[in-house]
Amino acid sequence: MNVTTPFISILIPCYNEEPNIAWHHSKLTSFLEKSTYRYEIIYIDDGSRDNTLALIKGIVRDDNHSRYLSFSRNFGKEAAITAGMRAAHGDAVITIDADGQHPIELLDKFVTLWREGNDVVVGVRVANQGEGFIKAAGSKLFYKSLRLLDNSKNLVTATTDFSLIDRRVIDEYNKLTERNRVTRNLIEWLGFKRTYISFKANSRHAGTAAYSFRKLMKLALNGAVSHSTRPLKFIGALGTFISIASFLAVSCLMLEQYILSDPLHLAISGTAILALFLSFMIGIVLVCQGLLALYLENVYHETQNRPLYIIREET
Repeated sequence: MNVTTPFISILIPCYNEEPNIAWHHSKLTSFLEKSTYRYEIIYIDDGSRDNTLALIKGIVRDDNHSRYLSFSRNFGKEAAITAGMRAAHGDAVITIDADGQHPIELLDKFVTLWREGNDVVVGVRVANQGEGFIKAAGSKLFYKSLRLLDNSKNLVTATTDFSLIDRRVIDEYNKLTERNRVTRNLIEWLGFKRTYISFKANSRHAGTAAYSFRKLMKLALNGAVSHSTRPLKFIGALGTFISIASFLAVSCLMLEQYILSDPLHLAISGTAILALFLSFMIGIVLVCQGLLALYLENVYHETQNRPLYIIREET
């Protein structure tokens, strides 16, 4: 790394960001032109269905600091970030969204903390303008669940993909082969020295968020399944508890009904006791099957060994 003038790669994943691209690029380059480091901007078009790619091509044509990758279809943000990291030439990489929610003015602070010796600098969202109650509560619940599943006290709540990653970490990240990946979890797993920057997310400049509730749920499930095997152990413990509880409940009911001659006048029939017992057992089986299906799906996708993404064109 050139200590005086390091080279920074700015990754911008894009999916249907037509209303934001030109505005965001203008704001970003105006800031970067005043910086003390060299830079490149890499746009990753994740199979956009609007004019995002055409606008990106126009930007690249007019700005020699910019280049782009374009997927053959929508492969998801995690694949886009991975492609950008593999294509980046910088001493460090900063990932930032194109919708204006990540404050551009914090880029210098990211670089400063990196030059102080931190290999990873992660943005932590402390507030989000325009975020609904359900999404905010769901985000908190996800991180608390992930901390419980992984038994990690060091997992920081509300981390984002707005982050800086050193070249050494990127080289190690590029060796990973997971398909169902959550980048921030994998970077956490790699280790290295890290620090955090708190920020308040801006409102989107235009358009709507590309991540639907379904995609957010899929990301959360992938993060939980690929990050920990504790759910399997938890289900085993839960099954044991329910089996013991159901056995004791049925035993007490049989004792009350048939041995003590129903002193409480519950009038419970044998059929009801059997139904209670079968309900508990069926519940255990269904829950276990559902959880095992998630793990088997993960293994299935990994063993297919298909490429994580397909690049249709690039500069």
